[in-house]
Amino acid sequence: MPTVKLLKIAHGRSGDKGNGSNVGIIARHPEIYPFLEKELTPGRVKEHMKHVCKGEVERYELPNIGALNFILNESLGGGGTVSLKLDAQGKTHASQVLRMDIDVPEDLLQLVEN
Repeated sequence: MPTVKLLKIAHGRSGDKGNGSNVGIIARHPEIYPFLEKELTPGRVKEHMKHVCKGEVERYELPNIGALNFILNESLGGGGTVSLKLDAQGKTHASQVLRMDIDVPEDLLQLVEN
């Protein structure tokens, strides 16, 4: 299986929820969603974002739109109004998650090659 950046098979959006950031990861093709659901666990996201996320990572599945929503608790230094972080709203957190290396089966990669 080739190793690619998650960005190859998904796109994302993120923002703030108090002291946590909200990261939505959306499959680029409906057949990719079950793979993401299996591989993109809260633990894997936590490990990738450990430099930012000091709390628990929660995951919510949205199969009807082919997306996973992650809450990265304690990742904003107290939140937008009190944080000294440059990105106190978590706007870049989806981009950081999408830079994760992931092993993807060839047949799924072919769905997004065109």
